[in-house]
Amino acid sequence: MKVHEYQAKEILKKFDVAVPKGGVAFTPDEAVEVASKMGGQVWVVKAQIHAGGRGKGGGVKVARSLDDVRTLASQMLGMRLVTHQTGPDGRTVKRLLIEQGISIAQELYVGVTLDRATSRNVVMASTEGGVEIEKVAAESPEKILKEFVDRAIGFQSYQARTLAFGMGLKGDAFKNGVRFLQALYRAYEMMDCSLAEINPLVLTTTGEVLALDAKMNFDDNALFRHPDVLGLRDLDEEDPLEVEASKSSLNYIKLDGDVGCMVNGAGLAMATMDIIKLAGGQPANFLDVGGGASAETVAAGFKIILADPNVRAVLVNIFGGIVRCDRVAMGVVDAAKIVQVKVPIVVRLAGTNADLAADILKNSGLNFLVAESFKEAAEKVTQAIRN
Repeated sequence: MKVHEYQAKEILKKFDVAVPKGGVAFTPDEAVEVASKMGGQVWVVKAQIHAGGRGKGGGVKVARSLDDVRTLASQMLGMRLVTHQTGPDGRTVKRLLIEQGISIAQELYVGVTLDRATSRNVVMASTEGGVEIEKVAAESPEKILKEFVDRAIGFQSYQARTLAFGMGLKGDAFKNGVRFLQALYRAYEMMDCSLAEINPLVLTTTGEVLALDAKMNFDDNALFRHPDVLGLRDLDEEDPLEVEASKSSLNYIKLDGDVGCMVNGAGLAMATMDIIKLAGGQPANFLDVGGGASAETVAAGFKIILADPNVRAVLVNIFGGIVRCDRVAMGVVDAAKIVQVKVPIVVRLAGTNADLAADILKNSGLNFLVAESFKEAAEKVTQAIRN
């Protein structure tokens, strides 16, 4: 789950992570009120959407008077902000973060995430702040410093000092940087984050180290421990189909292709998408109905897949281990009748009661394309689109 920048900063403040003064505004009047209460002569008006690259898209502007704050707020609220992460359709700006202006001496980068190759958390730092970390990793990987965390002993002070030194911090700025890194890691771990990224982390002309931007993603499987975080969810920033899938406890991610995929198990889902591409097709989604999928969850998954207008064919690839294939087949038949499917459906069911499932599909009165092997299923679904 993602949250907005202003929400991430409110969470970080609870862990003594240094952030600029600021407040959220939903109207131009509120924006002026926040700025006036904050004081100062320079403010930054920042559009709040779940995407990076807001500055380049015109979503971050500097105001040098309260009239400027009102004007910029009026321009940004309701605008369609297009960035490299939103796609061409962009996102509608419905809220703003009004922050104090900062005198910046240097822009840096820090982030905490899970390194799946080593199964350990990793704290990263770089002098290349304000730049996409993926670009830095591709072009100048030596500029990304990493400290891997042993979960038995946690993030150590010497590791924070190593990273702060590597970023070139000195004197009070060095001490502030060490404290910042330690506080950020505490927030990441205590809040069950999957990512805590500060880009840019800024060194001010007075030696402060502040999170000028903040991105926090949370592990969905741990949200039951953080009902306050779950309450921050902004459904307007999520794909409507993904929101609908979450209501049925389905793991769904919309993609850009035209072959809908319904699979049980994340590993099988990834393999299914790979083989579709090898057969010349493009997956339209990732949909994992789970190892214990029932007829009801399969039916819900079918409705979600077919709600995507780009889907021209559907591949159902289910291995019946915990779930019986005949129950899946019943779900497929029921869903196909309810949704009134108008695209080809290729079904490959293997495992428990696969023979019964084949009979159910055969006697359903619907025109399913049945496949026995993984390869045959991919070839049939891509061929169905070409015809």
